[in-house]
Amino acid sequence: MPGSLAIFNANDIFPTNADGTMAFRQNNDLFYLSGVDQEESILMLFPDAPNEKHREVLFLKETNEEIAIWEGEKLTKETAFKTSGIKTVFWLKDFHKTLRTLMYEAETIYLNDNEHLRADTTVQTRDDRFRKWCREKYPLHNYERVAPILHSLRAVKEPEEIEMMQTACNITGKAVNRVLQFIKPGVMEYEIEAELMHEFLRNRSRGFAYTPIIASGFSACVLHYIENNQECKEGDVILMDIGAEYGNYASDLTRSIPVSGKFTARQREVYESVLNVFKKAKAILRPGIIIADYHARVGEYMTEELIKLGLLTEKDVENQNPDWPAYKKFFMHGTSHYIGLDVHDVGNYYSPVEAGSVFTIEPGIYIREENLGIRLENDFYIGEDETIDLMAHIPLEADDIEAAMKS
Repeated sequence: MPGSLAIFNANDIFPTNADGTMAFRQNNDLFYLSGVDQEESILMLFPDAPNEKHREVLFLKETNEEIAIWEGEKLTKETAFKTSGIKTVFWLKDFHKTLRTLMYEAETIYLNDNEHLRADTTVQTRDDRFRKWCREKYPLHNYERVAPILHSLRAVKEPEEIEMMQTACNITGKAVNRVLQFIKPGVMEYEIEAELMHEFLRNRSRGFAYTPIIASGFSACVLHYIENNQECKEGDVILMDIGAEYGNYASDLTRSIPVSGKFTARQREVYESVLNVFKKAKAILRPGIIIADYHARVGEYMTEELIKLGLLTEKDVENQNPDWPAYKKFFMHGTSHYIGLDVHDVGNYYSPVEAGSVFTIEPGIYIREENLGIRLENDFYIGEDETIDLMAHIPLEADDIEAAMKS
């Protein structure tokens, strides 16, 4: 829209207790647009600004010797330009004066908000506070949402983003290979988590891209089990939902591992059914498909497997509630989600899938009565001509899992 100004704020540094703080995690939209990974930063984009210098403006916390001593090196105007490519870099003290000038020249203001479908927006962010302040200070402007534009842009990845995600996947693969040789009866779930983190950090990952799930036995049937505090017992299967972060980009992998190093006949039977659905899902996750239609087809594949396993009957399917099909008793979550800067990345689930997107594929079967949960998950780049598995190098077949545990 002509005469539009878009404004993006960095995330807050959130407190813990006393004088403690949580690790800083940048606002992904600001990072995506600028590459700046520093607190108290503001980005303004004004393509139609009369002054060419004001078309891209970055505001940074001014560094000094005391900050350098206590907190470490911060971006200077020169290093900010090298990081972002933005020529006009001001200190934060100049923000309000500059904003006043640009607001008088702009007609429409695009403000940012967390519009993720699963977002919990209880905690107020810098963007939240700024939206309220800006509308009160400049009430006569037209205001628009910038989030839908960023969702569309971020859904389709640039080659440099795929490179970062591939690196994250490669680090995850190294960690999986490490724990396949570590897992045995008597090991604690948190020990497996520690081995994974060790491998992540030694490969320059910041750590887990999300809270890891290391769920053995019945816990594998609890979809968001994160306590990771139980002993892994002989005969159980461990469901590991884990992924390394690299350069702010996420990876997301799930493997189901036999504690004793070998699947029982029943465990392998269920494993192969999940793997069959996984492979069929990969074959149809292509540009142009609607995710709702894709999930419905995957549900049909899963229904066939559950009948083979004796978990559903034809009568169950005939009498099922179309709003909650019979297969949902054993496979109650979705099969795929966008992944990128967020592990559950932004994107439009109601438009056809675009080439250049990256999705997970993660079918699962959870049989609470058998203390058995099997889920398999890799990350896939959706190309024009083929779907590329970014985790193809990580053991997936049951025979390969068992062989890696023996080596």
